[in-house]
Amino acid sequence: MDTGPKQRRQINPRCKANLLSVLTFGWTLETFKLGYSRDIKEEDLYAPLPEHRSDILGDTLQTAWDQEVDRSTLRNDGRKPSLMKVLIKVYGSELMLYGLILAAMEFLIRLQQPLFLGLLLRYYSPAQDLQNKTVNATYVSRLFKYYDMSSGIAWGEAVFFCFGVIFCSMVNVMVQHPFMMGVMHMGMKMRVGVCSLIFRKALKVNLQAMSENRGGLVVNLMANDVNRFDSGPLFVHYLWIGPLETVLMTIYLYREMGISSVYGALTIITVVPFQIFLGTRTSHYRRKTALKSDERVRLMEEIVMGIEVIKMYTWEKPFRKIIDTVRREEVLFIKMTSYIRGVVMSFIMFTARFSIFITVLLYVIYVNRITVENVFFLTCYYNILKQTMTLFFPQAVGQIAEMNVAVQRVNDFLLTEECQLPPKDQLTDLRNFENKPKKRVTIPLNPVQPPVKHSPRDEPSTSTSKVQVKDLRRDQIAISFDEACSRWIKTSEKNDVINTNLKIYNGSLTTIIGAVGSGKSTLLHMILSELPCATGSMNVTGSVSYASQDPWLFVGSVRQNILFGQPFMRTRYMEVCRVCALERDISLFPHGDKTIVGERGVSLSGGQRARINLARAVYKEADIYLLDDPLSAVDTQVARHIFENCIKRYLENKTVVLVTHQLQFIKSVDQIVIMEKGRIVADGNYDELSKRDLTILQSMQDKSYELRKEDAVLPSKVMQPTSGMSLKRSHWSLIFDIMDQKQEAEKQTVGRVQGSIYKEYFLAHASCPFVSVVLFMFILAQFFASSSDYWISRWSNAEDHLTGDQTMDNLLWSQHGLRRKDFAIIFGLLTIATVAVALIRAFLFFSLCMKSSIKLHDLMFECISLSPMSFFHSNPSGRILNRFSKDMGSVDELLPQAMLDSFQILLNLIGVIIVILMTEVALLIPIATALIIFYIFRLIYVRTTGAIKRLEGITRSPVFGHVNATILGLPTIRSYGAELLLAQEFDRHQDLHSAAWYLFISCSRAFGYFLDVICLLFIICVTFTCLMKTDIEGSNVGLIITQSISLTGIFQWGMRQSAEMENQMTSVERVLEYTKLPIESSLSTSPDEKPPVGWPSEGGIHFNNLSLKYTPDGANVLNNLEFKIMPQKKIGIVGRTGAGKSSIIQALFRLAYLEGTISIDSIDITSIGLKYLRQKISIIPQEPVLFSGSLRKNLDPFDEYSDDLLLKALEKVELLSEQEGVESLYKQVADCGANFSVGERQLVCLARAIVNNDKILLLDEATANVDAQTDALIQTTIREHFRTCTVLTVAHRLNTVIDSDKILVLDAGHVMEFDHPHILLQNKKGYFRKMVAETGPAMTQVLHKLAAENYKKMKQTD
Repeated sequence: MDTGPKQRRQINPRCKANLLSVLTFGWTLETFKLGYSRDIKEEDLYAPLPEHRSDILGDTLQTAWDQEVDRSTLRNDGRKPSLMKVLIKVYGSELMLYGLILAAMEFLIRLQQPLFLGLLLRYYSPAQDLQNKTVNATYVSRLFKYYDMSSGIAWGEAVFFCFGVIFCSMVNVMVQHPFMMGVMHMGMKMRVGVCSLIFRKALKVNLQAMSENRGGLVVNLMANDVNRFDSGPLFVHYLWIGPLETVLMTIYLYREMGISSVYGALTIITVVPFQIFLGTRTSHYRRKTALKSDERVRLMEEIVMGIEVIKMYTWEKPFRKIIDTVRREEVLFIKMTSYIRGVVMSFIMFTARFSIFITVLLYVIYVNRITVENVFFLTCYYNILKQTMTLFFPQAVGQIAEMNVAVQRVNDFLLTEECQLPPKDQLTDLRNFENKPKKRVTIPLNPVQPPVKHSPRDEPSTSTSKVQVKDLRRDQIAISFDEACSRWIKTSEKNDVINTNLKIYNGSLTTIIGAVGSGKSTLLHMILSELPCATGSMNVTGSVSYASQDPWLFVGSVRQNILFGQPFMRTRYMEVCRVCALERDISLFPHGDKTIVGERGVSLSGGQRARINLARAVYKEADIYLLDDPLSAVDTQVARHIFENCIKRYLENKTVVLVTHQLQFIKSVDQIVIMEKGRIVADGNYDELSKRDLTILQSMQDKSYELRKEDAVLPSKVMQPTSGMSLKRSHWSLIFDIMDQKQEAEKQTVGRVQGSIYKEYFLAHASCPFVSVVLFMFILAQFFASSSDYWISRWSNAEDHLTGDQTMDNLLWSQHGLRRKDFAIIFGLLTIATVAVALIRAFLFFSLCMKSSIKLHDLMFECISLSPMSFFHSNPSGRILNRFSKDMGSVDELLPQAMLDSFQILLNLIGVIIVILMTEVALLIPIATALIIFYIFRLIYVRTTGAIKRLEGITRSPVFGHVNATILGLPTIRSYGAELLLAQEFDRHQDLHSAAWYLFISCSRAFGYFLDVICLLFIICVTFTCLMKTDIEGSNVGLIITQSISLTGIFQWGMRQSAEMENQMTSVERVLEYTKLPIESSLSTSPDEKPPVGWPSEGGIHFNNLSLKYTPDGANVLNNLEFKIMPQKKIGIVGRTGAGKSSIIQALFRLAYLEGTISIDSIDITSIGLKYLRQKISIIPQEPVLFSGSLRKNLDPFDEYSDDLLLKALEKVELLSEQEGVESLYKQVADCGANFSVGERQLVCLARAIVNNDKILLLDEATANVDAQTDALIQTTIREHFRTCTVLTVAHRLNTVIDSDKILVLDAGHVMEFDHPHILLQNKKGYFRKMVAETGPAMTQVLHKLAAENYKKMKQTD
């Protein structure tokens, strides 16, 4: 969510530009001026044009798509709604208009150029001198009498034909660029609209469908698939213009040269099916590539999300292997596509030349001698044909095929199943009705008494008053389940929640309790309508607010995270912060509640995340509040504060459904629902349930005496707000005045792409000789091509002088030293050599590029997996994924193509210049001038668009980041009805990207246009120079003019491709940037030093004057810690939220920057390799992470252990049911372990620790999200299995660590106390004693007793 005020952008100059300025691209000049003087920054971008605003385009497409869906349901013939139809409906007419303009230009103008040229050349023919100089009345009539050979051509006519040649080129330039600009703009509008459509759909897709293909797909659709719209529409018209033009041309040529020309044209036509075949193959491989890329991006996303865990377990290797295999498969398909492209692009070099060869050969053999006019008439036509049929036509086939694949994929996504959310009309303003009971429109048969309004929860909680309340509220059911079943993974056989029958009454407080994985969260998801009922029904009355179990935070300020699009009401906001115990935290944040929360809340502690997540749910005005385990991540005292002040008092008249493992609170609730294995075992209030013997309540009975006493004490205590939790009003006003915090922006590299980047790219995986060979092949191919052009001009020159008299002709042939046969053979050989070398060159070049691409990806991945955690904290995942999806995609597919094009065309240019200079040296002057102007233009262009292209990359990151965050928080977003808010936010990000993109395409088109104008001037120079000189050979004039004309289209395309190549190189630059990240192991003195065998044998840990910070220049989080842990002791680490408890764990794993030393068994941990250190320490992390794949892969990614061992571990943590065997190891885990509850994930982590069996075990809040039974299970497992290990437990609940050997008390990164709990409790002023006292008098007694007993036991064993 963007935070700052939206900055006003300048209006795009295109809006105010007049027609002339639009046609000549005059309005882009100010951008070029700015871009040349300095790098263009984000604030220089213009506001988007009204016609490409994301929301408008999205709405248009959405309406059209909805109509298409409706029509499809009406048709009911099994055909799916088609996105293609929708696009054609919205954009078809505009596209057709462009097509007609293009056709008019191609047929009416371009096809006339060869006629003018032919007539001009006739002026030079030796036969001309013999003819009488009669001048016709009009010049134009000569065009129609083209084939009338009888009359000669006067100088005046020749001038006219010169103008004709130039005029045709001019119109071509004037029409083609605005046309291309229009089409590209249209393609961009399609892309923006489709993206908007995809995002709106992603907000509606239900979780079942999402968990099957999830975020990777959406991100990839937006990163790669929709890009086909940018290039697809450009070429679409050539699909019909190309063949038509070929037919017309064949007719023209037939009139000039008879049947042999038809054979020449046939060679071009026979290549067409082959090109179409190759084009469809491209799309086939493209589809395969896309699937593999999806998979790779999805894996990368998981890796980036779980990088901390991967580092702690030293699992970089197995993940590298997984990514490698996917990458290898992906590259295989990309290779095939590239080779096909290489073949298609090489056609440019030889199809036209080959056809000329065939035509001339047949003509000479079967008809008679050829003339200069014939040859260049041919060349000119084939050059036009070359552009349409060999450059644009195959491009069109390939692009359209690929675009089709993309549209298909988007189409499939748009048809995935949606969430059946209740209509959002109950979201009318409820503030006025806060104190009235909800009206249900049901007319009872016997009228009931209106419910008496009183607040049930302020009275002492005796059971009588409770029952009374129930009776009053029986008539108003807020939530009811009727035989409802549901499951997470649609394809799985068994339901996750089975035959649920449950009624929850209006205004009641219900808790759902049950073991880990019993379906509590699933039940909430059903209430939210996130999971559809497979059978049975579920009904909810009133609006719903929801706090998820995994806190979901987006990038934005704390306040924005709490408000989440609701209006800011100061008093309510302050009250909510108070009851959610956020006041102290907010006062400690550097910018108060304007502090920016990083992605997924990385900058906050677990407890702070949970409370902000809760505050968001409570702030929203609703009838029903669903709270999924909000109390587990906070310490006991805060949990009690939240339960009493927030859940019981603040939400007192609301219906609250609370999932919790904190059983101490269930006495004082109205209804308890107990779940086990997806079924509801029992429900009722505490008194009813305590009469039945239920195991889960049994575990409470031992504490029941204290709890009852505690309840009696409470009401008086709660009246005074807990110290330190509430702030004075004056303090709040100070906080509200704090300035907004700015977000850290992505770095933008400045200036041009350095040469060293090219060197690094080519030599990434290939040796110098190989690169030189490739270069040599390029030069060779061009040499053969230019030679064949030059040769045909010599040949035609020889033929032109023939008189038809045998002896004279023999004399002439002997002057040349070659016969007709020899000319033909040499020409043939040159043509065949061109074909062969061009193909070999393409294959070599693409294999070189693929090698580099593979190597770069591997290097980048390796660096990312080895970079320190601080890198991941400061770079949001969108930024990292952008490198892996978008930039890697460019390097794989777009860059080699642009390179091949620009190298090919650059050499083509050199070839043309050499050929022209060999025939006429005087043209050196215009050539040199043109080249200098070109160079200056290119300099300005590259400086401007390089910056714009980089900006385009940077403005794309927020789009992906936003999509990612949205997908992670779908249930929360939908329960808020915030879809519209997020869609608007998405549109804003898209608009910024559009502004950059539109600037980019208009600048590149303008550049192409200016270049073509210079080419045009060059052609004018050349044709008139030839006219002025009288002693010049016709064959030379033809050669010079055809070569110059062939430059126009191709040359500006080449220049643009070279700039495009330079811009794609910024992707290489961005990838290389990530291959030079600092590496973790460089933080240690000896990166690969192995520890002694069998280390650590004891497990003693000594912290010596240790300080820790998370960034090299950040503040210390831990300060000069000094303490010793004896081997095999159990240590509890306690302290307030944010005291630095988890940082101790970071220190042991060396995940941050350390000063001072930690030694384990008297070996300094910085002196050994990171991977050896991390392998020797087991951890159960605060946020358990599972990766997609099988359960077995999650327990043992290296395949080191036997199945039996793994099964035993699973059995120990009770994740195995009786009937399951080995197959449970191969149970599939969804992305990020979505199909396991948080508690189950924690158990899997415990099983990992049991399997690894290390000497040191760290538990970071390991029992936070589990019920009391599972907690007890974990504790006993640890006691039994890790008897001989050193165990460090970070805990919020003091009862979990009260039986430790020692307790370490931290506050603000300092050690406060460190001793046996019993000894600490003796100190009247001690920190630990204060913390124990805050749990309430009853709990305090229990804790004191337990500590004393444990101390006695310890003394006895000693």
